[in-house]
Amino acid sequence: MKKYIIGMLCLVGSATGLEAANHLTAQAAQDSLASIVKEWKAAKKKQYQKAWDQHVINIDGLTMPFWTTYYGEEPAGGYSLYISLHGGGTVPAEVNDQQFDNQKYLYEPANSLYFVPRAPYNAWNMWCKPKLDQFYEAIIQMCMAQANINPDRVYLMGFSAGGDGVWRMAPRMADSWAAASMMAGHPGDVSLLNLRNTPFMIWCGAEDAAYDRNKLDKQRGEQMDSLQKADTGGYIHETHIVESKGHWMDRVDTAAVSWMARYTRNPYPRKIVWQQADVRRPSFYWITVSNKEMLPGKTVRLEVHDNVIDISQCDYRRLTFGLNDELVDLNRKVIVRFKGKSIFKGKLRRSAQTLRKTLYERNDPRYAFPAELTVNLTDW
Repeated sequence: MKKYIIGMLCLVGSATGLEAANHLTAQAAQDSLASIVKEWKAAKKKQYQKAWDQHVINIDGLTMPFWTTYYGEEPAGGYSLYISLHGGGTVPAEVNDQQFDNQKYLYEPANSLYFVPRAPYNAWNMWCKPKLDQFYEAIIQMCMAQANINPDRVYLMGFSAGGDGVWRMAPRMADSWAAASMMAGHPGDVSLLNLRNTPFMIWCGAEDAAYDRNKLDKQRGEQMDSLQKADTGGYIHETHIVESKGHWMDRVDTAAVSWMARYTRNPYPRKIVWQQADVRRPSFYWITVSNKEMLPGKTVRLEVHDNVIDISQCDYRRLTFGLNDELVDLNRKVIVRFKGKSIFKGKLRRSAQTLRKTLYERNDPRYAFPAELTVNLTDW
């Protein structure tokens, strides 16, 4: 009983703190968000101006040159962004440089900014080493500020070693992508659980037998089949093991571009499956966890329906939810349940301070939330 009371006090205290903040209407929150995002974009434009002008991103002593081109006219909501990862690997730098040049002309996505980075490493895992997360984040932030790209239409694609990178980065940063496509890469032991809300395409030549790519990519496609069968609302995917083709598929994989373009990111999915990878991340969609608790394999499963957040699995002691009126009705009480037990019920207030805080923490305007709620799960 004592633990039960302590748990309730933690939750009530968290809610009380939010209620003490300035109270905005839904419309006032939208107006405040527009102003804060304008300020944030101006700051990001200044931060990345040199990188944009010189076509090279520098982070912690690593450099990532890049090449860009526009295709088509800018749509009303902003250009789409296609990040296209070249092949190569553990070879001399000149070989990777040539692969970088080749990637520039492989695909022509309509109404988009086509962005081809040169990997900062010359290694098989050149696109998924731990520090690469910062580069992908920088690319997206820079392009939002400098090129007015639509943050809900960011796509990841890659060929060969670039495909290796897509296999790993698509699930790891699934909340960043509208869709992703892997061409001729090796999946390794990556978990696909995080792709629940991210459409994913697999391309491999049936005769691409090096490192068993053809067999393993086919097996991963079958895993996606099983995940989708068990969860019919998620795990949208297509698998193409192309007959009579080897590592080079004679560009049949260009069909991936129009397939990905069908999809727009939903930053507020009502069902989330999140499993930490070896390279750990503190946030996923509208969930945040403590850095101290992040360990590979830790998993959260939850759903939202009728202002109720139902947590069916959580390996963390505490979760923080970023909430807005697209996800729940903040004019009504929000209920949180853990394994069927109600652990919070109360109204949350919209705050300009919370909008600013979450925007500068997440560096994505779609993850700027007017309300936050932290729940303690240790006593349930």
